[in-house]
Amino acid sequence: MLQDTRKDNRENVVKVINLKKTYFLDGVAVPALKGVNLEIPEGSFVSITGASGSGKTTFMNILGCLDTPTEGEYILEGTNVSSLTPDKLAEIRNKKIGFIFQNFNLLARTSAIENVELPLIYANTSKQERQKKAMSLLEMMGLKGFERHFPQQLSGGQQQRVAIARALVNSPRIILADEPTGNLDSKTSYEIMAILTRLNQEMGVTIILVTHEHDIAAYAQRIITFKDGVIISDTVNAGKEKS
Repeated sequence: MLQDTRKDNRENVVKVINLKKTYFLDGVAVPALKGVNLEIPEGSFVSITGASGSGKTTFMNILGCLDTPTEGEYILEGTNVSSLTPDKLAEIRNKKIGFIFQNFNLLARTSAIENVELPLIYANTSKQERQKKAMSLLEMMGLKGFERHFPQQLSGGQQQRVAIARALVNSPRIILADEPTGNLDSKTSYEIMAILTRLNQEMGVTIILVTHEHDIAAYAQRIITFKDGVIISDTVNAGKEKS
């Protein structure tokens, strides 16, 4: 297995040690992850790739505190979150992790600005502060004037921009993007990836992207490939590495 051997003095925002996940279907054990070891320094832009069934989605769910490992440790910003209670995991999801999904996951009967505000409501942020932050982020995403539009009134690219604004609203340390261009045409996909690249390069946001598309993975500084529940390659993307 080819490992990334860069010297990097940045602190690890993510570290997983011998991570394993086994599901049981009709009493039969089905291993999804078979002992994954990985470190991701803060400020990284990493792509996770692999065929369907390779384990990449399970890995992403554990990183997002949406699932827990069967064995091993997941250390997020120095805290072992592997065996935290569901309430604690929910708190970490809201405060430290921003999510971007293939299907946007916007509330259909809620305006763009209200969708962006949602994580701040869970954080008990005042209405005035919620609106101020959400408005600022929507403007940053090029959506000034669309704040009161509902998702069905927006294009796919605009909906994904709203989703990115929502992911950023709590100033998370990590953005987890699960096939964020999967429902977009090529031109819009490249526009969304340009936004994620800018967030990483200019704001220092750590981005972990799951994709099966090679041209989308190529935006990252580092490409990690899964197969049959293990990492089979971990390489620096020439020309994309951060100095």
